[in-house]
Amino acid sequence: MSPAEPGAPVRATPRQWAGLIVLALPTMLLSLDLTVLYMAIPHLGADLGASTTELLWIMDIYGFMVAGFLITMGTFGDRIGRRRLLLIGAVAFGAASVIAAFSVSTEMLIAARVLLGIAGAMLMPPTLALITVMFKDPKQRSMAVAVWLMSFTVGGVLGPAVGGLLLEFFWWGSVFLLAVPVMAVLLVAGPFLLPEYRDSSAGRMDLVSVALSLTAILPVVYGMKEIAADAAVRAVPLLALAVGLAAGALFVYRQRRIAHPLLDLSLFSSRTFTGALLALLLGQVVFYSFTYHFTQFMQLVQGLSPFAAGLWFIPLGIASVVGATAAPILAAKYPPATVIGAGLALCALGFGAMAFVGPASGLVLFMTGAVVGILGAQPLLALSTDMVVSSAPPERTGTASGMSETGAEFGAAMGIATFGSLGAAIYASRVGGLLPEGLSAEEAESAQGSFAGLIGVVEGLSGPLADQVLAAGREAFMSGMNAVMLVSALLMLGTAGMVVVLLRHLPPIGHEDGAPEEDSGESGAAGDAAAAEPDRRGDDVPTQG
Repeated sequence: MSPAEPGAPVRATPRQWAGLIVLALPTMLLSLDLTVLYMAIPHLGADLGASTTELLWIMDIYGFMVAGFLITMGTFGDRIGRRRLLLIGAVAFGAASVIAAFSVSTEMLIAARVLLGIAGAMLMPPTLALITVMFKDPKQRSMAVAVWLMSFTVGGVLGPAVGGLLLEFFWWGSVFLLAVPVMAVLLVAGPFLLPEYRDSSAGRMDLVSVALSLTAILPVVYGMKEIAADAAVRAVPLLALAVGLAAGALFVYRQRRIAHPLLDLSLFSSRTFTGALLALLLGQVVFYSFTYHFTQFMQLVQGLSPFAAGLWFIPLGIASVVGATAAPILAAKYPPATVIGAGLALCALGFGAMAFVGPASGLVLFMTGAVVGILGAQPLLALSTDMVVSSAPPERTGTASGMSETGAEFGAAMGIATFGSLGAAIYASRVGGLLPEGLSAEEAESAQGSFAGLIGVVEGLSGPLADQVLAAGREAFMSGMNAVMLVSALLMLGTAGMVVVLLRHLPPIGHEDGAPEEDSGESGAAGDAAAAEPDRRGDDVPTQG
């Protein structure tokens, strides 16, 4: 494969665009698998006799495993070949999905979800990293990354609705069998439409680094989620955080001293890589917190069924598609930092509007703010993801992809832990003074513990007392949610300012005129080696098929 002449990037062919569709399908499925179980939880509890703790593990273990193995699998794909890892992951994901669908016990289902998470981590980095191999033209690559992001976002948005629809006609295991035809398409079409790429100079995988990365990521994600789920400060989540942070420090220490590190820390010398990755993490903090509150608002405040609440995610999916499609088009005319900054200002406006949602304004103002906020968020998600991956050398894009997706997982956990805890604390401080007389001590304690606990109390009451307790809970929840939305708006404004400062050196996409990217002469951009591709690329990228 000969390199393109300066100023004339190689344009993608219909084969590459068809390959993008093949990559988008498993990406959508992986995201859908994170949310599709929301509607199946009551059925799982009834059919398998799962306890509340077991149900939480069924839900969360998939995300834990994905988060823990992303960096490892991203680097592993660079070594053995990204297409090869993708196809291995497809086989593993399809098989684990069948096991999950026909599980006969909670232990079997939890084990299947563990396997699904590991297989999902095999699939995610290669899907994004292969895009940089298939699309050399910066404008086309940016649009391809936007399509990849759209597929991930739409999968998560449609998950609750798809799960609810399947459960109307089939048993709970049907939500897992969605993976089988998608993985079959990937296995059949992948070898013909997707190129192979590997780093021929990579050394042997350092298993000690793999163990340290898992020991760093898994306890931190677990600890943050447990802290978010329980208002009381408990020793186990704090200990998990301490263990994870200590392992993380040892991991970084080791990566600096071995010849073939699992994570190439020199990537962080790039201002583009570091700035985009940090902005992406902060964005995910806000967006996952918003999704958490969106679901509770629809079901607990508006009183919608799970399926009806899932349908309200669809306008957000449409806004995601519009915003992600427009982002690379605008970034081809204006500097990406300007496009992202303007989008985040719009996002802040939407979240700021939701900070004033009350009983009178209700659903109209809430959905307006939500759609505006999600629309404005898309330039950050689409363009920063492209920046993270394309700023890495070609032989490290698998690692960069893993870092991008790990940052998103950490952002999700941090968003629920920090903003979820903020909303819960405000709820607890408000609801005690709003509850009416007539509740037992046990009922009052349960109602003050969480809004979901209050709903459980209401189900055991009747008449005016039930209405008064429900009104108190809704008012207290709205106070917490309003505060979270206001803080989210301020954080988005701060992130916009950071992006404008750190990424202002980047010209509009495709305006580099074939020259290597310049970072205003600053040494901090030394890692922006996307334009300085190695001479061995012809060895690392065999002919497609």
